[in-house]
Amino acid sequence: MPTILGQNQYGKAENRVVKITRDGDTHHIKDLNVSVALSGDMDEVHYSGSNANVLPTDTTKNTVFAFAKEHGIESAEQFGIHLARHFVTSQEPIKTARIRIEEYAWERIAASDANAKFIGADDVQHSFVRKGQETRTTQITYDGESWEVISGLKDLTVMNSTNSEFWGYVKDKYTTLKEAYDRILATDVSARWRYNWTSDEQPVPHWEKSYEQARTHMLHAFAETYSLSLQQTLYQMGSRIIESRSEIDEIRFSLPNNHHFLVDLEPFGLKNDPAEGEAVYFAADRPYGLIEATVLRDGVQPRIPVDLTNL
Repeated sequence: MPTILGQNQYGKAENRVVKITRDGDTHHIKDLNVSVALSGDMDEVHYSGSNANVLPTDTTKNTVFAFAKEHGIESAEQFGIHLARHFVTSQEPIKTARIRIEEYAWERIAASDANAKFIGADDVQHSFVRKGQETRTTQITYDGESWEVISGLKDLTVMNSTNSEFWGYVKDKYTTLKEAYDRILATDVSARWRYNWTSDEQPVPHWEKSYEQARTHMLHAFAETYSLSLQQTLYQMGSRIIESRSEIDEIRFSLPNNHHFLVDLEPFGLKNDPAEGEAVYFAADRPYGLIEATVLRDGVQPRIPVDLTNL
């Protein structure tokens, strides 16, 4: 045979699941985008077309929705764990299940106070607005024995309007960039962190608290680091999370450097100098610098795929 089959997987991608839980008049939302990928003894379906070992992708879709009802959605991580365990333990040909989930957050709309002529805030517990820009992510992989949980976020836009410099870099005949001693630092954070929970014998992390705390430490580090380079800021963000969260061993970032350039207003007789208290910038979306790196707990081997965070 001149060819052989390499790595393969199949499943149902981007199952949009919205779970509404009614606690009296107060409602709660979980909004997920769930993708299932299954692999195992699937050679024959590729070679001969025999579907004897194939669980239909429509079945995987139905399982996602049924599990949302049967098990609820405590967290994206726990929901993915339920699904991965089910596919591996219920279907003999399936050896590994990978569940990728994006979660879209909502927050309640603040209604008028009870003294207004409109319906009061105490009576409105079912109206929401999409929260923030970032999307929460998780990837659960299970092979019947061990777990790998990689969670994170993407599209979290942050900016420091000062406390950032960039100078002392290599210069050659193509270098035109001027050194900056007071610049805007802005980026769209894409981050993935790996939990050291790998076995059912270990205590399960509190997924919701862990996510919120990792996000908080990340933002605090971004705000509190006097930055001489985006690389330095990235390292501080990752270090803060690992030092503060014992359940996380590895974190990988992809950070575009969203450049902001002072506009030349001299032709109009206007001085544009931030030292004078205000300035006007041009926000360039392309091209952009792209800074990527992994931060690890000392003694830990990297396992997050390099391309998982790539833009």
